[in-house]
Amino acid sequence: MRRAPSIVISMFLATAVLAGCSRDGAPQLMNLSSGKRAPDEFAVLPGKPLEMPQDVAALPEPTPGGANRTDPTPHADAVAALGGNPARVARSGAVPGGDARLVSYASRHGVQGNIRETLFAEDVEYRRQNNGRLLERALNVNVYYRAYRDQSLDQHAELERWRRAGARNVGAPPRQVGE
Repeated sequence: MRRAPSIVISMFLATAVLAGCSRDGAPQLMNLSSGKRAPDEFAVLPGKPLEMPQDVAALPEPTPGGANRTDPTPHADAVAALGGNPARVARSGAVPGGDARLVSYASRHGVQGNIRETLFAEDVEYRRQNNGRLLERALNVNVYYRAYRDQSLDQHAELERWRRAGARNVGAPPRQVGE
């Protein structure tokens, strides 16, 4: 009779441990349920509302990497609000004339066509290696900032470096506790 409670407790613990291991394989460094602040790109510039067109057949063909009807267009919206023609500031998809030299200089050694897929695979492997400790994963602790600490820019050190070089620059926000 005394073994029954210990068996039940052992089974419960085994189930809890196995449930903690049930991830889809992609490491989650940014645990949004952890209660810490996380970036929200949609709060910065919200998208336009979805709307159904009158004639679906009249829609243009989708272009990979092209603009979407609901993509924000702040410059065109500002021009329209001021009474101008928003089509004059719309991007045509080609590199703007002022940026052509910059793009050609950046691509002078060639361009890798599948760079996004390569970077994605390398980043998934990096996140697997820096996935946090066992209890951090079990308790959904946010380990994103610690994992990418070596790759982040210290804005205050850069500000001081530019000031010592004599460059005019704007100020940075004050240091936060723990920086």
